[in-house]
Amino acid sequence: MNSGNDDKSSSTSVPSPRVGLFVTCLIDLYRPNVGFAAVKLLEDAGCTVEVPRAQTCCGQPAMNNGDYATARDIAKQVVVAFEGYDYVVGASGSCMGTIKAHYPDLFKEDPEWLVRTKELSVRSYELLSFLTDVMGVEGVQASYQGTVTYHDSCSGLRELSIKQQPRKLLGSVDGLAIEEMDNSETCCGFGGTFCVKYPEISTRLVSDKVEGIEKTQATTLLGGDMGCLLNMSGRLKRLNKNLRVYHVAEVLADMAALPGIGDPEG
Repeated sequence: MNSGNDDKSSSTSVPSPRVGLFVTCLIDLYRPNVGFAAVKLLEDAGCTVEVPRAQTCCGQPAMNNGDYATARDIAKQVVVAFEGYDYVVGASGSCMGTIKAHYPDLFKEDPEWLVRTKELSVRSYELLSFLTDVMGVEGVQASYQGTVTYHDSCSGLRELSIKQQPRKLLGSVDGLAIEEMDNSETCCGFGGTFCVKYPEISTRLVSDKVEGIEKTQATTLLGGDMGCLLNMSGRLKRLNKNLRVYHVAEVLADMAALPGIGDPEG
């Protein structure tokens, strides 16, 4: 699908780029709809999308826990799996931040793989950054009735400078209003294994986040990282808060008709 003639989307800056979609573990295991939404958004922007079957984890859990040997093995597998694509795109600032910002650091003592990871880094983008900053997408054809608030995930915000891109695209969604929370840029407390190592601190952080969400009186919470969304959704459910939670790609792709993250099916 190519929406190049749609008045809400600009023409692509690169003719039919071949994109390898990095699915991510949490999307694959918990929310495949986000992956399908990413494919739709990329194809609507004029890309040819493929999903390499050899891909696995980005290696971030191993890296965060100091298991650099395993992280390097995983990184090499990712490099090989995505060779030959014009771009590598994923709907996660956390995973794409690992690939783009941290892979080269793993191979400072290995000249061959340092070059290969740097080359991959240049081609790697978070989904909404890619759509707006590379493909020049100005808007989408989607509708969502209600007021939403948006959580800025740490990795996407601080490593990849993702802030205005999702808000720009959400501004084109019919029926949607954005109400910003005061603590939109504050960590939700997930932090990968941080929430396991320091559960009391994590719970305090996510509880503060819930307070910020409630103050907006929004009916829906959006974000760009499944880890954060699962964490916040879980806390909202434990506190009996009636908010829907979606990955931003689901709303932008007009694929948010299914139950929200953490809600029972049906």
